Amino acid sequence: MKTTVLLVGLGCLLAGPARAQMEPTAGEWKTWVIPSGAALAVPPPPSAKATRAEAQTVLALAQRRDSASRQLIRYWNAGAPGYRWQAISESLLHDPVTMWRAQALMNIAIYDATVAAWHAKYAYRRPGPDARHAEAACVAHNSSPSYPSEHAVAAGAASAVLAALFPAKADSLRQLAADAGRSRILAGVAYPSDVDAGFELGQRVAAAVLERAKTDSCDAVWKGAVPTQAGLWHDKRAPVAPMRGHWRPFVLTSGRQFRPGPPPDYAADMQELKTAKRTPATMGQAFYWASYDYWGEMLNRKLFETGQYLDAPRAARAYALLSVAAFDAGVACWDAKFTYWGIRPDQYDPSYQPVLPVTPPFPGYPSGHATLSCARGTVLSYLFPEETQLCDAKAHEAAESRFDGGIHFRTDNTVGLALGKKVGLEVVKRARQDGADAPAPRKVASR
Repeated sequence: MKTTVLLVGLGCLLAGPARAQMEPTAGEWKTWVIPSGAALAVPPPPSAKATRAEAQTVLALAQRRDSASRQLIRYWNAGAPGYRWQAISESLLHDPVTMWRAQALMNIAIYDATVAAWHAKYAYRRPGPDARHAEAACVAHNSSPSYPSEHAVAAGAASAVLAALFPAKADSLRQLAADAGRSRILAGVAYPSDVDAGFELGQRVAAAVLERAKTDSCDAVWKGAVPTQAGLWHDKRAPVAPMRGHWRPFVLTSGRQFRPGPPPDYAADMQELKTAKRTPATMGQAFYWASYDYWGEMLNRKLFETGQYLDAPRAARAYALLSVAAFDAGVACWDAKFTYWGIRPDQYDPSYQPVLPVTPPFPGYPSGHATLSCARGTVLSYLFPEETQLCDAKAHEAAESRFDGGIHFRTDNTVGLALGKKVGLEVVKRARQDGADAPAPRKVASR
């Protein structure tokens, strides 16, 4: 039997990634919502006798792995613990305004829960089942302690946040969370009690994040009216999220902290737009940036390229920082949009036909694509300094795509890029203070 289990384990390990990093000080990193990683007490792991019984369960499951269980393991082991939850959250969202809030809350919950998990891991230092029974492991050994499970922590946090925001999907989200935790037991790298403790911790952190969400003013009702003065934005459709600029940000003091000055007269901008040459390349860029989340995909790619997908705390931090940048940049952008009610090109000159078939139903100044792209690009430049030039170029490309699409004046984009840069730098300033950039503690040789 042991030989059979060993062959099964080796077959999976040959396709597995390299040894994961530990981040032993991650439990001390600064959190977003909970007071600290130590704030939520995690009970001790089971006794040695109970652990031996759990080990037998893990070994028995390893022996009975079938194609379905291997597929489940591969799916949840493909990236960082929060990796699959990015796509899961996106599948629930069709409104980008709602998406940035939901993903910020979810990724903050995953990050805070991961920090709390790391505090408990290094308080108890419980080895995983693969430390003693390597033959049972179906994925690469994770050198951090196993209690509580980081995959279960992420699953508990993400599923609880998303279930609260999308109650109609609560049952399916809970099932996904259960699958994520079970995959680690089936893979032979977590005890059932690791998963149970992780899931409970993730849910507790999610509850704190959801309490904070009740105070973010995202449910405020707009009681204003669309202005009727000539030269301002007007539309038969109701404006989208007119109160977004009043939402409570995470790093900014308020949406108006970096509010730009008013837009200019758009006569020169309109002439530039009308005389701009349309080519397959410019039209392709317009449609590409209108429908693709480049920045989220870039983060996933860089985590894989740099091996940081193996580092659960650092990956969770990156997802949270990028989500916060998008959320706060959206708040700052919408504050300016509904302060100035900047007109759109096809409203300024009704004879003008944009490339993009639908003009967004909210004011144009400043550009949301420019603001959010520069904010997110600035954060990614901090996380991956070797990509600074690329991030800057892509932010400008995203902004220019809105000019190419005919739905923004160039001024909208220029001001949006400047606003996004200021927001992104505020997020980076906060990141530099969270402890993750501190040098790793030196090992002292024993005497």
